[in-house]
Amino acid sequence: MSWTEVVIEIARDHAEALSDALMEAGALSVSVEDADEGTEDEKPLFGEPGMEPTQAAWDHSRVVALTDTDADQLAIVTEAAQAVKLAVVPAFTTRKVEDADWVRLTQSQFEPIHIGKNIWVVPSWHEAPDPSGLILELDPGLAFGTGSHPTTRLCMEWLEAHPAPGKSVLDYGCGSGILAMVAKKLGAQDVAGVDIDPQAIESARANAERNGVEIDYYLPDTFAASGNERHAGGKFDIVVANILSSPLKLMAPMLAGRVADGGNLILSGVLARQAEEVAAAYAPFIKLGVWAEQDGWVALHGTLGQDSAPPPRTKG
Repeated sequence: MSWTEVVIEIARDHAEALSDALMEAGALSVSVEDADEGTEDEKPLFGEPGMEPTQAAWDHSRVVALTDTDADQLAIVTEAAQAVKLAVVPAFTTRKVEDADWVRLTQSQFEPIHIGKNIWVVPSWHEAPDPSGLILELDPGLAFGTGSHPTTRLCMEWLEAHPAPGKSVLDYGCGSGILAMVAKKLGAQDVAGVDIDPQAIESARANAERNGVEIDYYLPDTFAASGNERHAGGKFDIVVANILSSPLKLMAPMLAGRVADGGNLILSGVLARQAEEVAAAYAPFIKLGVWAEQDGWVALHGTLGQDSAPPPRTKG
């Protein structure tokens, strides 16, 4: 079986609307690319982890619609153009797409990731390059956190450099659950993860089961109402949160309030230029400094009780 791609170059103002209209007109899928990719005019679109880029398309966009080979491509483009009220039907080219083993092709793009000294994140279809390492079997999915992003790597590297056998760890904004799993595999005893996304909690629980570790994952409301005294409102030896700078600042009293006396707080999802303002938000409770930087992102760290005021006991 084969398909035909319809390729249309169009201004950014029309790219998103035309994409939706093409789907309504019968396209099987639609993507938007930078028409200037590979040239001096190529412009990357940036978004922080867990957030979409502020722009949905490029000034000079390329809309690519996948259709059945026997579909009437001209009719599809015409209908879509009329739906978004374009003055003329845009010019387009077509190209044939041969059938392929798409699952195998997609899997081939995800190789094992080596992090820190001894951590490997290994997709289920690969063998671990170093079976003696700390192995996390984790497939790319909808929940953020596979070890490929610098913020995740920074947190994992901190946990590896500061193992806490028998200690308690809270992973707030856990996504795939990867940081909680690293802590557990490094010997932490009581590990909990919290995320606002039910799909992330479902993913994290499945990942923990696959990796043979026992971790409690919660939505914020169920975390606060947990029958476990520590989880319901107590303190942890290590609190790690890889989120974004804005929510991290808002959650400063709550997150700092979850750190036990002498415990550690690690924050990431913070750009280097945001480090001072995030640290300032936590200053009334705990003194934070940059532990490490990678590709413009930083991990902030502080120990409660070292030049820190006691944070309030809060639930959340």
